[in-house]
Amino acid sequence: MELMGNPEKDLKMVHVAGTNGKGSVTYLIASLLSAAGYRVGRFSSPHLHSYTERFTIDGQEIKLPRFKAYLDHIEEQVGQLLRVGKEHPTEFEIMTALAFQYFKDEEVELAVIEVGLGGVYDSTNVITPLVSVISSVGYEHTEVLGSSLEEIAQNKAGIIKTGIPVVIGSMPEEARKIIECQAGALNAPCFNLDEIKVTLVRRPDIQGQEIDIDWAGQRIERVHFGLAGNYQLENLRLSLAAIMLLNESGFILTPQVLRDSLSHLKFPGRLEVLSRQPLVIADAAHNPHAAKALGESLNSILGAKKKILLCGYLDDKNAGEALAYLGENTSRCIVSRPESDRASKWNRVADEWNKIYPGTSCYVQEDIEKAVSLGVQLLDREEYLLITGSFYLLDRARRLFTIA
Repeated sequence: MELMGNPEKDLKMVHVAGTNGKGSVTYLIASLLSAAGYRVGRFSSPHLHSYTERFTIDGQEIKLPRFKAYLDHIEEQVGQLLRVGKEHPTEFEIMTALAFQYFKDEEVELAVIEVGLGGVYDSTNVITPLVSVISSVGYEHTEVLGSSLEEIAQNKAGIIKTGIPVVIGSMPEEARKIIECQAGALNAPCFNLDEIKVTLVRRPDIQGQEIDIDWAGQRIERVHFGLAGNYQLENLRLSLAAIMLLNESGFILTPQVLRDSLSHLKFPGRLEVLSRQPLVIADAAHNPHAAKALGESLNSILGAKKKILLCGYLDDKNAGEALAYLGENTSRCIVSRPESDRASKWNRVADEWNKIYPGTSCYVQEDIEKAVSLGVQLLDREEYLLITGSFYLLDRARRLFTIA
């Protein structure tokens, strides 16, 4: 960053960390403030189909030639580092540097930055934001972040900066105590989420949810929220809390803009309907925490409707624990291979399934396209197909429905 002139120091930013939910919170903050008329950049990861998805301004991805030009520029700086004996930056460090430079050059009014991994040592942690958000804490990347919730929470609490307010989401008490302790040590005020209420008005459906919002001293009734899933209600609360804190920096979101913008939200890969006839749903629930949230949401939306589960997980993911949350109302399971070098043991997922659900058929089909075709063929009239697990699986599967 020094070689590039520290573009991150010229940006106003929000920093978002968390085991799950950070992608949705980043998306919501950026989308709502963009709808309010501000020029907002968003840096997120991973992507579904293209690296350009990681860099958006007002919802528009960076153009490929521009992306390549930035990579060429950064390669020159990397060359200087290597010549003086420094190690080569990681891919994610390069992506982070690219985001800061792009957002500075485009003069965004706010950049919403999603942590890549953990917090303390993440490359995004060179910033001093206006607001920090920690959406959740669960077991993930234990080989890097630590084997206990306390250790993982301590790592994520590393994004908290002296005097900078922090929004803390729902999480186990032992994790919350660690984060609140770190905030206290740095005189970083913790936002009281009780000030914001998001209430479900009626049973949700796969197209979204009807909600009442109590926010900033006002009640906004019967708002259509375009994102399905129980977990998105908590993500919305976190996002609205961050926006309330941003008021002090001049970012204002009116109730009418909030109402209008929430109804149009669509987030690829999160309870996304890829097909209606037959019903095919995709969700990147790639860890147990996300699988639990997905299972609960499907039960609230579709009840006891039967499904065929098509899934695939990387070698470092706890597939067995994730499957334990997804087996309810599942008539058959299909295991496929995510398109990644980190999925060499992909078929172990079938063994995990057979241990947990020995009476429910499990098919193994390495080719994702053939696995999707099999899933559709096996569907009974009243069933739906759920495609979930690794982003590397969703990439190929989603293309079959969305890209001509």
